[in-house]
Amino acid sequence: MVILAEDVRRRYGSTVALDGVSLAVEAGEVFVLVGPNGAGKTTLVRALTGTTRTRGDVEVFGRPPSVVSGERLGLLPQEFAPADRLTARELLAHYAGLYDDARDPSVVLSDVGMEDSADTYYEHLSGGQKRRVCVATALVNDPELLVLDEPTTGVDPVGRRELRRLIEDLAERGTTVVVTTHDLAEAERLADRVGMLAAGRLVALGSPTELIGRHAGGDRLVIDADDEGTAARALERAGHPVLPDERHLAVAVGPDEIPAVIETLTEADVAYEQLTWRRPTLEDVYLAVTGDLAATEAVEP
Repeated sequence: MVILAEDVRRRYGSTVALDGVSLAVEAGEVFVLVGPNGAGKTTLVRALTGTTRTRGDVEVFGRPPSVVSGERLGLLPQEFAPADRLTARELLAHYAGLYDDARDPSVVLSDVGMEDSADTYYEHLSGGQKRRVCVATALVNDPELLVLDEPTTGVDPVGRRELRRLIEDLAERGTTVVVTTHDLAEAERLADRVGMLAAGRLVALGSPTELIGRHAGGDRLVIDADDEGTAARALERAGHPVLPDERHLAVAVGPDEIPAVIETLTEADVAYEQLTWRRPTLEDVYLAVTGDLAATEAVEP
């Protein structure tokens, strides 16, 4: 086990940032923490990397995180501001010099898609390019455990895709990766397992497929009907149970059952603007498991 955390708690004055979080991360796993701003993600990252004091027990490679060798750990904080007046290459060379057996900075810059801008001063890079260079600083020591707090913030879609591929490649080579994000679609594409945080609590844990099956139900047809009450009663009578907690009327049906639903609505003389068949996502899971917790989330410093 690379990371083991049990009953981790952290307060900032009267604000509860972490409220009894327990989790384990295995070697070679891509573990993604999701939740909106203030849910506790950054505080948990600090706890797992030994950069904040917490109650409870945290082990990394079987030891307290504060004594784990920096050679084994790569960390990109959410807020990271390296020296502006160095080129990307010079910046990576500086960080490489902090380790005994660092990777070639030019290769690392290529890995994050920055080879063409390697000799541009950091202060002249775009926000997305800066974030890619910051990711590179966490990779230059070839860590066994890579922790990235919001790594794709400000990164364009092409850059996001390249970083996802990089994380996938690292995991295939045995690197354990912990990522925080508020982007649920990104988490669904990237994660082996997802931990969902709300108000400092871990409210769901599992693979994206497991979480969707456990909390979000199956495929559904979403109906934007003029008279949702009449439509719901007609669909229930026809054996199409209406799903709760949707912005619009929805029924649990597969694509082969859509014609029967349309026939039911037609017979009930219900007009509708749109029918949308979709599979549930992690967003559905998050809305289902957090409930009102998201509205009462702690505010991280």
